[in-house]
Amino acid sequence: MLLLNRSDIESVFSMKAAIAANKEAFALASSGEAVVPLRTSLRSDTVDGTFLFMPSYTKKLNKAALKTVNVFPGNAAAGLDVTRGVILLMDGETGAFLAMLDGTCVTALRTGAAAGAAYDLLARKDAACGALIGTGGQAECQLAAMLCCRALKSVRVFSRNEEKREAFAKAMNKKFAAYGARIVSVSSADEAVQGADLVTAATTASEPVIKGELLKEGAVVCSIGSYTPEMIEMDTAVLKRAAAVYVDSREAVLAEAGDFLQPMSRGEFSEARITGELGELVLNRCAGRSGDSDIIVFKSVGTGIQDLVTAARIYEAAAAARAGTEWI
Repeated sequence: MLLLNRSDIESVFSMKAAIAANKEAFALASSGEAVVPLRTSLRSDTVDGTFLFMPSYTKKLNKAALKTVNVFPGNAAAGLDVTRGVILLMDGETGAFLAMLDGTCVTALRTGAAAGAAYDLLARKDAACGALIGTGGQAECQLAAMLCCRALKSVRVFSRNEEKREAFAKAMNKKFAAYGARIVSVSSADEAVQGADLVTAATTASEPVIKGELLKEGAVVCSIGSYTPEMIEMDTAVLKRAAAVYVDSREAVLAEAGDFLQPMSRGEFSEARITGELGELVLNRCAGRSGDSDIIVFKSVGTGIQDLVTAARIYEAAAAARAGTEWI
């Protein structure tokens, strides 16, 4: 079995490759070529924490995976990772364990790539300004995905901790200098969203951080942080203004996403308003952007098939590059 830590993964796998892997994963799921049970979620009895277990299998790759990922928001105050995980990649022919990967790294990578896939497929080609709400463990990959997909001139970043968002903007300006975009810390989510072409929320918010009334015509909104019925990142006006609403998985989103479940409980949104899964768009089974003024929403709660395909492609790249550590 190959052990792959963060540095191993980052040395062999790019955001561009991750976006391609996620498109592949979404297409497999939407075509019925993947077995992806809903995640099992266990809540901690002592603190605000969630243990998540996500299995997946596809005959197409002849591989299975199991990700265990734990989300403990209180870790941020102690300077610890909010999200931690491991992924086991297994051979579909023999059941052999092929690799164990840093699931925290892969989760951030594939979650960023999910938004990247949406931006690549749905954003206006002339998109120039991005907005990123949240500067936690998902933020760097979300920013990388934005920059990878469109030639942005600026990205406005907001999180509640001023010191943290200032430090994040400074570090990202240095890390992503080659893209030529200016990463700017702003003092409110509203300031970040207003006038932005690409809007990503990567938070654990229980109140909306994106207001529909502030969205620029033609914007694409990616909500990837809220993953329980109690969490919500978008107000109902976002959904009402949307010309199209895409999801990573109908089943998962309608079981888990407060962004949809809360307005549905009030009769303000319905399943019929979901345009399609992103995989259906990859497969050309539904239409994409119909006009430059369309506001488009992509809601992702994350699925196991993303972990499986991303882990499989990382494993192939690592094996070819002789990266990682062999463990028997």
